Amino acid sequence: MTQLPPLNTDTIWAILNDQIDDTTVNQLVWHYLGYRYEQSSQSWNNTQVAENWKKDYPEPPDFVGSRPPIVKLTRSIPKENKQLLKKQLGFKGYKIGEFGPRQTRRATMANWLLSYLAS
Repeated sequence: MTQLPPLNTDTIWAILNDQIDDTTVNQLVWHYLGYRYEQSSQSWNNTQVAENWKKDYPEPPDFVGSRPPIVKLTRSIPKENKQLLKKQLGFKGYKIGEFGPRQTRRATMANWLLSYLAS
């Protein structure tokens, strides 16, 4: 994996503003879920991944490109943190006609990362 940006509000805004590519956003979430890529064996190590994630996704899923893992990610955000983008960052959402599933999934990932940061 490439060098990941730091987990802070600037990075969260960069995800929302599409300034970080989808691969890096996926890698950020994978990292904080506990997935680690081992160059030597060219495989994923999931020993730090929570059992409920490891069972469904022994290797890290594509959150941007696939609906089932983003649904699981959404459900894993504690109820009190569901609106952190709005409450903490003042994010007003995307304008109608300017977003699709990709932007919605990236916003979910940004919210999950912000929730992780808050915990």
